[in-house]
Amino acid sequence: MTDLAAAIRAELRAAADPERAPKMQAYMKSAMPFLGVPSPAVRTITAAVRREHPPADLDELRAAVLELWDHAAYREERYAAQNLLRYRLGKGDPALLPLHEHIAVTGAWWDHVDETARHIADLHDAHPEDTAAVVRAWSRGEDLWLRRLAIISQLGRKDRLDTDLLTDVIEPALASSEFFLRKAIGWALREHAKTDPDWVRAYVTAHEDRLSGLSRREALKHL
Repeated sequence: MTDLAAAIRAELRAAADPERAPKMQAYMKSAMPFLGVPSPAVRTITAAVRREHPPADLDELRAAVLELWDHAAYREERYAAQNLLRYRLGKGDPALLPLHEHIAVTGAWWDHVDETARHIADLHDAHPEDTAAVVRAWSRGEDLWLRRLAIISQLGRKDRLDTDLLTDVIEPALASSEFFLRKAIGWALREHAKTDPDWVRAYVTAHEDRLSGLSRREALKHL
């Protein structure tokens, strides 16, 4: 175990709140138990420990993330692992793409996937062509969570968002009855509507017969 992972694990346990933990687990519908540490506190702990035990390089960062993720006994350890990936050392680095994919597939729930999306957005900025090719492949694959990740992978990009890519990753999910895909489509469109409302209106009109009611309502929520 790396010093970084061990120290984070110890600090999380020290901050545990046994009364809060069952409520958090029930809300998240998680098979993995919680310690009862709120997300802001997890971020604070992770950042403080990282400053005390800064990873020397990308390999050390990856090792700490995998230790916390793959050997987690509590969900907050997985949140801490993802918080480590916000560190500038790994931001926008394509070498971590397999790790992001691993987290999405093994995490297999919206909270982990939605956090991973922010890292894929960084990769879109740093390596647009290569990242676009990967998310297009995800969108056509069988894994639900990679398909969701592909759809929301440009959240926060605002005027940098590639509308051709967004159209391509939504397309394979239009016929799906999966709630998490329908919600993702609506979310991605709603967010882009803050930057380009005319494009979103036109997209919804052009695909009116294929968009689910949920996706359409979400897309037009603030228009």
